[in-house]
Amino acid sequence: MQAQYQPLTAYIEYPVDEMCTKAATFRAHMQRRRSVRSFADRPVPRSIIEDVILTAGTAPCGANQQPWHFCAISSPAMKQRIRSAAEVEEQTFYSGRAPTEWLHALAPLGTNASKPFLDIAPWLIVCFAESYQLKEDGTKGKNYYVTESVGIAVGMLISAIHSAGLATLTHTPSPMGFLSDICGRGDNERAFLLLPVGYPAADCQVPVITKKPLDQIATFFDD
Repeated sequence: MQAQYQPLTAYIEYPVDEMCTKAATFRAHMQRRRSVRSFADRPVPRSIIEDVILTAGTAPCGANQQPWHFCAISSPAMKQRIRSAAEVEEQTFYSGRAPTEWLHALAPLGTNASKPFLDIAPWLIVCFAESYQLKEDGTKGKNYYVTESVGIAVGMLISAIHSAGLATLTHTPSPMGFLSDICGRGDNERAFLLLPVGYPAADCQVPVITKKPLDQIATFFDD
């Protein structure tokens, strides 16, 4: 099939000084982002959730296959089902499945098998990775760079949630097969992660942590 192209009209070039300001402003904006485990039960309009998911859907991906699906859940009954199933897996994780080294790494964060945020947060977004396509004729189609593509989309989703003024948490109960069952997804999809989304609780606290400085996360090869 012959590739179809069109002129790039949406790109906007800024003066270098404005680019520097925009980059620094966005960095400061994203440095305010924190993962939270304590949510207010205040409602969040569905339109905001639609917009942040549409933002995630603009992510670059292998061969433009867009191998992702997002289930947005505000139903109290479904949230309760997810919490109950997640806590079963989490209890098994913390009581024996997790290696000791992993538990030691988690200890400073104070996490445990109780996940009340799963039914307190007004929305849960379950992010699924599509391992392969199911075509209309019932045959399978290959997706490319699935993990990389979905990872980029989720990063954009988290950024969009933060930019909208909401908080979230990357939650990955292990294993996550129950999410496919509850959300009614097919065998060609696997749960990638779960994001509770909402306002942080008024008394929300976050761990005291630091992020690595530039010289520990980047190497520059310039003249």
